[in-house]
Amino acid sequence: MSAEQQIESLRNELREHNHNYYVLDNPTISDYDFDMKLKELQKLEAEFPLFYDESSPTLRVGGMVTKNFETVAHNQRMYSLDNSYSKEDLQDWEKRIQKGLGDVEVEFTCELKYDGASINLTYEDGKLIKAVTRGDGYQGDNVTTNIKTINSVPLQLKGDYPSKFDIRGEIVLPFEGFAKMNAERIENGEEPYMNPRNTASGSLKLQDSAAVAKRPLDCLLYGIVGQNTGITSQWQMLQKARDWGFKVPTVAKLCKTTDEVMTFVEEWDVRRHDLPYETDGVVIKVNNLQQQEELGHTSKSPRWAMAYKFKAEQVSTVLNEITYQVGRTGAITPVANLEPVLLAGTTVKRASLHNADQIAKFDIREGDTVYVEKGGEIIPKIIGVDFNKRPQHSSPTKYIDHCPECHTELVRTEGDAKHYCANYYGCPVQITGRIQHYISRKAMDIEGMGSETVTLLFQEGLITNYADLYSLTKDQVMPLERMAEKSAENLVNGVADSIKIPFERVMFALGIRFVGETVAKKLAKAYKNIDALMSASEEELTAVDEIGERIAKSVVEFFHNEENREIISRLKSHGVQFELSAEKLENQTEKLKGQIFVVSGVFTKVSRDELKKLIEDNGGKVGSSVSSKTTFLVAGDKMGPSKRTKAETLGVQIISEDDFLEIIG
Repeated sequence: MSAEQQIESLRNELREHNHNYYVLDNPTISDYDFDMKLKELQKLEAEFPLFYDESSPTLRVGGMVTKNFETVAHNQRMYSLDNSYSKEDLQDWEKRIQKGLGDVEVEFTCELKYDGASINLTYEDGKLIKAVTRGDGYQGDNVTTNIKTINSVPLQLKGDYPSKFDIRGEIVLPFEGFAKMNAERIENGEEPYMNPRNTASGSLKLQDSAAVAKRPLDCLLYGIVGQNTGITSQWQMLQKARDWGFKVPTVAKLCKTTDEVMTFVEEWDVRRHDLPYETDGVVIKVNNLQQQEELGHTSKSPRWAMAYKFKAEQVSTVLNEITYQVGRTGAITPVANLEPVLLAGTTVKRASLHNADQIAKFDIREGDTVYVEKGGEIIPKIIGVDFNKRPQHSSPTKYIDHCPECHTELVRTEGDAKHYCANYYGCPVQITGRIQHYISRKAMDIEGMGSETVTLLFQEGLITNYADLYSLTKDQVMPLERMAEKSAENLVNGVADSIKIPFERVMFALGIRFVGETVAKKLAKAYKNIDALMSASEEELTAVDEIGERIAKSVVEFFHNEENREIISRLKSHGVQFELSAEKLENQTEKLKGQIFVVSGVFTKVSRDELKKLIEDNGGKVGSSVSSKTTFLVAGDKMGPSKRTKAETLGVQIISEDDFLEIIG
């Protein structure tokens, strides 16, 4: 047998043993024999580097060091899930599904929601080529080197896998491995880690992959993303992923009703404590992938999936003091400063009180013993007061009437949940908050600068708005605390590089009240450049898809302010992008302006997402359901009968994929 054949034979054998041990939990070889074969392969690979293979089992031991993790855009966005906490929530969700799909049979898959760090794995020709963290859903960090050290992640697939696809799941740390890690840390005189989830997430960003390899991380997969996979249902997807070599949890159930779903939820709310991993709920998905496509997404979540969260852990502790935070828009948020207490694996010291109404509703006072839980087991919140333990001379909480930062009198307009500091252009916290928002990752993504640096620059009088960032020099920045020559250089270069950020993200970065990422994209697309937007009236703005009166009023007020107009003029002079790129403008027309399209079914020449993009690129609007305002129903194969019936009843014209492509030319 040649050296190449020996190497390939050992690789295949070790992959099979690895799969049996880490995925199937059914080892067919002793640890000693496995280690001996691995050493034999390492020796052969060292002798014959010509036969290097990036998917070799020897690469799992780590050793590569990554100093900076590259930011990578996801091929398809990683959405978050809407949460439910009761059977009524699920039933309401089911009604929305039936309304969207019409009178058709719907099945649901139920899977446990494992509490770990989300990951997206990309495979080409059966080999793992990229692993990216969830990040903000649009882009994440490339942690491929670290992920390759996790034994349950296959480096080479088997079976009838597609040529290219992504698969998503959670990186988790089993309780047993977590306990061993903490035992070692305590023995070494180190502080123990607080909980498995945070430890798993932190592990992915360790610079030394050899250190990651020593941690008993596991990878549980649940969702395949890609074209032409041949998969038609979530249930089939789970089985196919297992067949290809992925570790897919077997705790799952196919249900026909929400009653069956609730039976599964109630069973695992009890049995989850016997599992080797942290779980915080059940994920329920519409099983049929065609129906999933039909239902689509909101701006944040898929309409076809819901997370049912298990009842949150609850503890009581003393509320020592109520303080108040000022946001970048001037919104005041009261904060409960608590006697530290352990809750769902983390020490909680603070909890949001949201607004004056919540304080009044629960009659929350300083010195009270309060009940705290984590909303969705993420954000701590106060859910009540133990009145039996209230101090004898307790006084009702008097909500502040002046800004805690600049002492301006607070205002609260009708319909607003919060009080606001009206000193928008003079309140220090609002000023720094807006600049911090401007430099943030989802906005201008300025490297070399963080929130603390912004505060320091403001305190030193070097910046008073985000346009000032572009005038900073290395010599000005270097004398600042914790700032060396290289870091000062990185900061200035990071600011300079931000002029490449596209117009739609610049719009979001400006920090206009009520203008989030989605609205910023809508406005950029509708007006093409900042000058056209600045001259738009409230009436004109409300004609834009999804722009209501509140947003329109806020946008007009922002651009009518002379200080804001001056800042934008300065940003323009520094080269910040205030119009859509030539490429985006080239692909856009007004052919479909004023027309509303509903897209339904399976298409052959373009995908549903591509078809929707073509509608929007040509000035049209994509509707989610057929109504009297719908201009066309674009009907593909396997379209739900309810949409056709409704379109015919309302006299909405039904066109084919070819008809649509002919319309846009």
